[in-house]
Amino acid sequence: MNCPHAEAAGRTGALPEPLAVDPLVRDLAGETARLAGGPPLARLELLGVPAWTITRQAEARRLLTDDRLVKDIEAWRLWQSGEVTAEWPLIGMVNPGRSMFTVDGAEHRRLRTKTAQAITPRRLEALRPTVERIVAELLDDVERAAAEAADGVVDLKAVFARPLPMRVVCTLMGVDEAEIPRQTRLWEAFFSMLTPHEERMATLEELRGIFTEMVREKTANPQDDLTSALILADEGGEPLTEEEVVGNLQSMIGAGHETTIQLVLATVRHLLGHPDQLRLVLDEKVPWATAIEEALRYDPPNSHLLMRFATEDIEVGDQIIPKGDGVVMSYRAIGRDPEPYDSDPDAFDITRPTPIRHISFGHGPHICPGAALSRLEAAVALPALFARFPGLELAVPDEDIRNLPVLTQNELEALPVLTDGGVR
Repeated sequence: MNCPHAEAAGRTGALPEPLAVDPLVRDLAGETARLAGGPPLARLELLGVPAWTITRQAEARRLLTDDRLVKDIEAWRLWQSGEVTAEWPLIGMVNPGRSMFTVDGAEHRRLRTKTAQAITPRRLEALRPTVERIVAELLDDVERAAAEAADGVVDLKAVFARPLPMRVVCTLMGVDEAEIPRQTRLWEAFFSMLTPHEERMATLEELRGIFTEMVREKTANPQDDLTSALILADEGGEPLTEEEVVGNLQSMIGAGHETTIQLVLATVRHLLGHPDQLRLVLDEKVPWATAIEEALRYDPPNSHLLMRFATEDIEVGDQIIPKGDGVVMSYRAIGRDPEPYDSDPDAFDITRPTPIRHISFGHGPHICPGAALSRLEAAVALPALFARFPGLELAVPDEDIRNLPVLTQNELEALPVLTDGGVR
């Protein structure tokens, strides 16, 4: 594939070599360090496709509110020219179908407003007892798993962090609980870089079919759930079409449950790795919310968020993003930006002297609509976990913890723990 940046290079000097993102995520820490230590605007190669990436918070905040960067794939020059086709393995993440995540301007405001009307603070607060019940049931599962394991080791991801958000979001949407295992399997297959491209696209179609059937059932027989609320939302303009409801639900469950898995695991992992900071939280000297926000900054759920497209040349420092080029937000590198912090950004530190500022849930019009739900789940799950298992500790050295082969998501394969303070 030819490099598309000749004109920009002529105006700004030689461009640095692109960083080829490893789809198997074998050295996420090293990749993050290389991006965070480089310029605010860098170049990536995503499975053979070039793109720009933003690695600093100030530039990210500015560009995420710049209406010259859009989600519409038709603005992407490589798509227009046919250099990128529907066969590119990441196309399902860039062009998953019409929803509030893939449109801009007035259409985005219309779709997002309808969703905001459905995910109200009242609805979320009403969901809290359900979250508490699910957390308690999953903690029982953790206790049983520890008792049944010969060495007492439990994979906290498999037994606790993974089922929690899927059960919560399916309850919110009115998805039948019997459907949860299939949803979990399909979404994991969709995100994994080990899934063949044809299978990934077939998975996306299967998910679309599941949600379409559910939307039609709720249209005929609305209930007190998010899906029905989206169908019935009619304030301020046209109601959502079936395709739009399906797209919003599909995108929300896909992004929302993955986000919360990593938020819970990252907070547990780094507090267990810093017992002095864990003690501050348990002694109520530092709020749980502060620990959660530091985990979001230090080890966010998204490593690279795909993709926006420049509708005209955009200057970033002494570089130019040419019209038609793709732009990625590298949130893990952005979280290590030294400028917003008073102490080492590469350290996990819940005692920072200034408030923890991050944009790990995004910024601007496309900020994650499920951020409040994810924070609610973590705020319920984490205190309950440590209250039930005050001797919780990692069962393997931190350096042995590995990531899943998911290019865009920052998600662990497993988090092995001991619930009894080391008694094996």
